[in-house]
Amino acid sequence: MQRSNQYTLESRVRFSEVDHTRRITLPAIINYFQDCSTFHSESLGVGISYYAEHKRVWILSAWQVEVMRYPLMGEPVRVSTWATKFEGLLGLRNFRMEDEGQQTVAWANSVWVYMDLEKGRPTRPDRREIELYGTGDPLPMEYAKRKIEMPGEWKIKEPFPVRKYHIDTNEHVNNCQYVQMALEGLEKPVEVEKMRVEYKKSAVYGDVIYPKVAYEEDRTVVELSDENGNAYAVVELKQSL
Repeated sequence: MQRSNQYTLESRVRFSEVDHTRRITLPAIINYFQDCSTFHSESLGVGISYYAEHKRVWILSAWQVEVMRYPLMGEPVRVSTWATKFEGLLGLRNFRMEDEGQQTVAWANSVWVYMDLEKGRPTRPDRREIELYGTGDPLPMEYAKRKIEMPGEWKIKEPFPVRKYHIDTNEHVNNCQYVQMALEGLEKPVEVEKMRVEYKKSAVYGDVIYPKVAYEEDRTVVELSDENGNAYAVVELKQSL
């Protein structure tokens, strides 16, 4: 369903989207947000096929996700997304998940870079595309910086290969898969209240991920890097107190 500059997706929390607590997982929330933005683009005629033909793509540069409550299996949810700003090479997009009572259970901000695939570098999006998306008012959330402050001490974890199921239609590791990798690397499960991800470069099938974790008083930081220490993604997690 599309209304003004906003696209909305209605669903129910599925069994495949919950953990042992019967509540939706953080990766499942992120996947809802990703799917909603993809459907938004498809509904405007500037989806996957359009960008493949024009050798262009929007690449996610940063996530900021905040969760107020993790809905239970079977709960109806309503996910909405809209662009909030286009500036030079960048596009900003908000997301919101609401429950049956129209209460916000999660929201997010995201920063995207428009890429010319032939030249392999950022470029300005076409005016027509910007006009198609339009913009709406940003959510009243506290917006964090794109760059994540790096900790001083790390715990090195075992490396692992990129699997086929990590790969999306761009032949890269899907954005949400980095979050799943980060969660898998923790010593014990945490209920995340706030998450940020800074994407550095794309991993592909055949690469090996070298993770390291830093535990601080108010946050946990996971860096996923190549064998030379160059980061693919940095994930910051803050849990409920």
